[in-house]
Amino acid sequence: MFAAAAVAVLVAMGLVLARALLGPTIYDRILALNSFGTKTVLIIAVYGFLTGRPDFLDIAIVYALINFAGTIAVLKYFEYGDLGAVRSEEDLP
Repeated sequence: MFAAAAVAVLVAMGLVLARALLGPTIYDRILALNSFGTKTVLIIAVYGFLTGRPDFLDIAIVYALINFAGTIAVLKYFEYGDLGAVRSEEDLP
C-alpha cells in the first residue's frame, strides 16, 4: 500500500515540476515549488514507513517548516524586492 502511495506521489511531483517549469507567472511557479516541497514531505514520510523507520516523520516535519519559511521569504522578495522591507500604512487593507 505504501509503495503505491509512493509511486502516486512521485507522479504528482513530476506534474508539479512541469508546472514549475512552464508556469505563465512567477506566482504560479512559486506555488508549484511549494507543492513540490509538500510532496517531498509526503515522500519522506512514506519512505520512512516503507523502511520501518517512522522517525523519518520528524525529518519530514522539519522539512515542511523550512519549505513554509522559504516560500514566505521568496514571496516577500518578489513582492517588495527586499526581504527587510516593512509594509507601510498605504499597503494595509
